[in-house]
Amino acid sequence: MTILPALFIGHGSPINLFESNPFTNALRNCGKKLFQNFNPKAIVIISAHWLTQGTYITADNEPKMIYDYYGFPKKFYEYFYPAKGSFEIAKWIADHFPKIIIPTSDWGIDHAATIVLENILPSGKIPILELSLDYRKPLKYHYDLGQKLGFLREEGILFIASGNLIHTFREIDFNMSVEPFDWAKQLDAIQKESIDTHNLDSIYNFDKMSLNKRGFQTMDHYIPLLYILGMKQNSEQINYIFEGFQHGSVSHRSFEVK
Repeated sequence: MTILPALFIGHGSPINLFESNPFTNALRNCGKKLFQNFNPKAIVIISAHWLTQGTYITADNEPKMIYDYYGFPKKFYEYFYPAKGSFEIAKWIADHFPKIIIPTSDWGIDHAATIVLENILPSGKIPILELSLDYRKPLKYHYDLGQKLGFLREEGILFIASGNLIHTFREIDFNMSVEPFDWAKQLDAIQKESIDTHNLDSIYNFDKMSLNKRGFQTMDHYIPLLYILGMKQNSEQINYIFEGFQHGSVSHRSFEVK
């Protein structure tokens, strides 16, 4: 029985669509290894940028591009990722979760997906679906839904949760390669320990972590992490794809469970 890995990627700025840097290079290396060993039926991106009431999955065969960023040069709005969707697979997944996951054509491929896909899978040959975050729900709901979705890894579905473990606009340097701030490194280390030890009390109550109020104003970029931790089986390990920062405070800590 083949169980596909499950990934959490700290996606960061849309600049990563075009720039070669240690983070994007790490994603490319990850992609080469991943798709040499596995041929997923579809990729489901759990997106920090699609917040809904209820949980939705994209169900278009030709998903549209969502340019959910502002103030960037023209080329960012001309960028196109050649994603193919699958109404059939979206419905198949939703049918396993009646009244929980709802197929929709109201969304498409946002930059939580394209930053990852451009660097991990530039070919665009595998069907891409996005899963929304029901932002009304408590953190445990998302972890539990991740547990329930986990069996689909045995059915050829590759899950990639795309967010950031530290995501703030209050303290940020627009120089991408600036040295990380000391407080951000400390918070990242606290988060890593919670992940490595699967400390659910700390993970659910991340707002009580020391320094957390400096690292987040909202939970949207944190929630995708919970799905991947929920999918992790006891026998599996966490392998870090990348550990580092951009803009001084944006954590790009990324890992795979396998």
